[in-house]
Amino acid sequence: MTQMTTNGSELSSPAHPPPEAFVNRLFDPFGRRVMRVVDNLGAAAIFLAKALVLIFGRKQFPAIVQQVNIIGARTVNIVALVGLFTGMVMGLQLYYTLVQYGSAGVLGSAVALSIIRELGPVLTAIMITARAGSAMTAEIGIQRNSEQIDALFTMRIDPVGYLISPKIAAAIVSFPILTALFDLIGILGGYISGVVLMGVNEGAYFYRVQNSVDIADINGGFIKSLVFALIVSTICCYQGYFTHMREDSYGARSVSRSTTSAVVLCCVSILVADYIVTSFLL
Repeated sequence: MTQMTTNGSELSSPAHPPPEAFVNRLFDPFGRRVMRVVDNLGAAAIFLAKALVLIFGRKQFPAIVQQVNIIGARTVNIVALVGLFTGMVMGLQLYYTLVQYGSAGVLGSAVALSIIRELGPVLTAIMITARAGSAMTAEIGIQRNSEQIDALFTMRIDPVGYLISPKIAAAIVSFPILTALFDLIGILGGYISGVVLMGVNEGAYFYRVQNSVDIADINGGFIKSLVFALIVSTICCYQGYFTHMREDSYGARSVSRSTTSAVVLCCVSILVADYIVTSFLL
């Protein structure tokens, strides 16, 4: 189609863009995001592999013990409190469900298996993320922005081995111990709700706990806790270590956004990993 100008000459209308251009504009942002995610996953895997190798370096034991105190010992109170009330809620809810079918005697089995298989590892990992993981990200991010990590390079000290490896090793040690503590206190919370408050037979409760829990259930919970330890420590340390490379912010704001991203990514990754590991263990 042509149009006439004022002097009588013809002016051709602009050509329509090809369909490929529309498709490219539609999918280019999605493709860039996918490539960014793949790039970050690869960088995080290399970051974790290097940190794991440097765990076995010299003079790492004192730093690991210090991080076990920070990540593990200082998180005992919050893990115990959450475990107690989780077990109490489980005991209360399951009692009212089981009593409708005349199966209140299996309350111990229901509480113990639910906590040991699923709730113990997952909630423990989330609590450690909220308390210690966010602190790890903020600490490393501040060290990056204040050029303390650059100073370690200047002194020929590997910052990954000096800062990251002790934290990952401490997480590997602390997560299973805190998970076991959560399980024990959670079962005790179910006992308080079911036996003390609801009147379930005490002997039947502990008999069901003892007979229903198998060593495979305990091992599965510990395997999950180790997987969560690697996920949480890697994500938190990675977000803090590369906070200066964020495109959406810089300075103090980059530390706050890195900390927020680390907590959110850890919580989502814990739930995704829980499903994947459970599918392999069942």
